[in-house]
Amino acid sequence: MQRGAMGLTADEERIARDLNERGYAVLDFPDAGIDARIERIKANLGPRYAGIDFADPDSDKTQGERRIQDAWKFDEDVRAIAANQTMLDLLGKLYGRSAFPFQTLNFPVGTQQEAHTDAVHFSSLPERFMCGVWLAMEDIGPEAGPLFYLPGSHRWPPLTNSMIGRRGHDSTLNSAQDPFAQGWQALRKAYGAIEEMFLARKGQALIWTANLLHGGSHQKDPRLTRWSQVTHYYFDDCIYYTPAFFDEALGRLDLRSLRSIADGQSRPNTYLGEKVERPGKRGRGWLARF
Repeated sequence: MQRGAMGLTADEERIARDLNERGYAVLDFPDAGIDARIERIKANLGPRYAGIDFADPDSDKTQGERRIQDAWKFDEDVRAIAANQTMLDLLGKLYGRSAFPFQTLNFPVGTQQEAHTDAVHFSSLPERFMCGVWLAMEDIGPEAGPLFYLPGSHRWPPLTNSMIGRRGHDSTLNSAQDPFAQGWQALRKAYGAIEEMFLARKGQALIWTANLLHGGSHQKDPRLTRWSQVTHYYFDDCIYYTPAFFDEALGRLDLRSLRSIADGQSRPNTYLGEKVERPGKRGRGWLARF
């Protein structure tokens, strides 16, 4: 389809091409007041990270609490970033369905997290109608444990429980991504994938697709901060579930109950416009009936 038919600007076309070919795209976050928002967020959230002394430039910033989930519930600037209308409009154009934000994560330092895909945490039917947007809240150099990703890995087969030979329904995990770690390592070796770092400047954002392998690099200097915000988005008219706890062949899905951060309204699980009933007490994740 040509750019004109989709109504994309030249920069939106560049973003669409990068997402398609690489699995991620970089852009300046579309908010003229982003610098002021970032400083207010740092001031508000800073004291909530127990065990981190931001006042001492020589202290180890990697010790203590290193993330806050869903700070949008009490911080209006976090909510405003997640619900940015220009970003929602862009994602809607790119995916062909209206986007809605459903989760935020705020970090003062890097995660130092192994490569993983969000698709094992947040998946959908139809597949891949989910994405993440990562915002740099300061300039980030190679010593601060920058975000990394494996370009093109979004095209690899999504790992499922059936592929790795495990049952997901009613299982217990410390992390939904743990069962898939060996599979990702095998894919990396098979494809010869090479990691790239995102040495971001303050106010830059990175959109990544659901199946892109990404993580946090080793932090070489523990005195440094790496302030950032992640917002996760789904798209309308899908079934939303957690693959780590599903057995799709048996009709057992770990269905999510979601509300949009943007308007506070519920987003029901739907299939081709029909609402999918949640199972309630009949059993976790049973896809009961339409």
